[in-house]
Amino acid sequence: MRPNGFLIRTIPEASDLIRDAGLGGRVGFAVADAATGEMLEVVNPLYPLPPASVAKAITCAYALDRVGPAHRFRTRVVSDGVLADGRLDGDLWLVGSGDPIFDTDALAAMCAQLTEMGVREVTGRFRVATGALPEIWQIDPAQLPHVGYNPAISALNLNFNRVHFEWERVGEDYTISMDARSENLRPTVRVARMQIAERTVPVYTYTDADNHDAWTVARGALGESGARWLPVRRPAAYMADVFKTLMAEQGVRLPSPDYAHAAPETALVLVEHSSDPLDDILRGMMRWSTNLTAEVMGLMATQAGGQQPGGLTESGNAMARWMAERLGARNVHFVDHSGLGVGSRIRPQDMTRALVASGPDSQLRSLMKDIPMRDRDGNVVQDHPVEVVAKTGTLNFVSALAGYARAPSGRDLAFTIFCADLDRRDAIPEDQRERPQGSRSYNRAAKRLQQALVERWSTVYA
Repeated sequence: MRPNGFLIRTIPEASDLIRDAGLGGRVGFAVADAATGEMLEVVNPLYPLPPASVAKAITCAYALDRVGPAHRFRTRVVSDGVLADGRLDGDLWLVGSGDPIFDTDALAAMCAQLTEMGVREVTGRFRVATGALPEIWQIDPAQLPHVGYNPAISALNLNFNRVHFEWERVGEDYTISMDARSENLRPTVRVARMQIAERTVPVYTYTDADNHDAWTVARGALGESGARWLPVRRPAAYMADVFKTLMAEQGVRLPSPDYAHAAPETALVLVEHSSDPLDDILRGMMRWSTNLTAEVMGLMATQAGGQQPGGLTESGNAMARWMAERLGARNVHFVDHSGLGVGSRIRPQDMTRALVASGPDSQLRSLMKDIPMRDRDGNVVQDHPVEVVAKTGTLNFVSALAGYARAPSGRDLAFTIFCADLDRRDAIPEDQRERPQGSRSYNRAAKRLQQALVERWSTVYA
């Protein structure tokens, strides 16, 4: 039931809401009836803007279509040798398939299973099969080197390809550690190493050493104690390093690993870890906005379409072509699958058309995160009559929201709201790139605008 004319006249116009937000830069949106596709209201609908993590909604649909919701990633330990009396005569292979949520606990369980089946000694080589996915150094080269949300990507991923750095002052010095920690385990890592440097800034530096990630941290920035997750640039070597440590704790000594594209087809599977089904992994990705998961899913989907991408931009181009063919959204450009790279562009109208094409009762909608409606002070409004599920996206001076809103009448709306002040983003000084002045207030104002627009549409177009 539509609200009466008097109530509609009391609702601010979208142009007034945008003006009052005072964001600067550009705001673009498009809202449509999710069932019919009728465009109901637009502002700058054809102006391409960065989607930020809203790109993950397209990656989600891409993976569901190309890979399938029931797919499970399998991490295996295989051998082409013979096991007798605890002695494995032959090579031991660690084989990854790209599992983006594989962690130290899962790896430790595999090591325990190997010893439970009787492996006490390995006479051959320790080999690592890396060919299931391309190994990519980082998602976005423009990011600061130490941010944990910009890791490398590989067929073997562990702990979201992050290493845990911890420090504590002891007298005039510090104890430091680098480990692959889980809830219960703290295996030490050798492929990522830290040194304390006598300086105040920069806080971290990174160097690609011959066989490890070499970090330094400024003594003047440490304080009494603390911890931080740092990105890993050698994910296959990282997992192999931790596997060796965990096997040694089981009493099995392995040689240094060597790497190959694939294990022999005749190799016997000794131990296998199977991940949750892909739709559950995607639900976690949409909730927590995990960049590694998005990139793995996008690469897998591109490969499932018959292409072997050499990098993220190439795979992003494949996803853009798929989006045009399957969802009717053109003039799209992706530099990655997570939205971390600010170079991606989508027009608001195209994103909304993609949501309409997916459908108001689609699996994509079911995997989206509930977005609570809030009052002007940012407090959640309990039992709000408007139900919103969407994907958020946030970069410095970029804020995006796209998804579905169900009005009190039951009408489903599909919407996209992109906000970006790219001039302010481009002007961020080098020493403020992690927390630039004004970015938080910009993003808070953008989110208030997004909520106000959704409330407007859910009343005017109910």
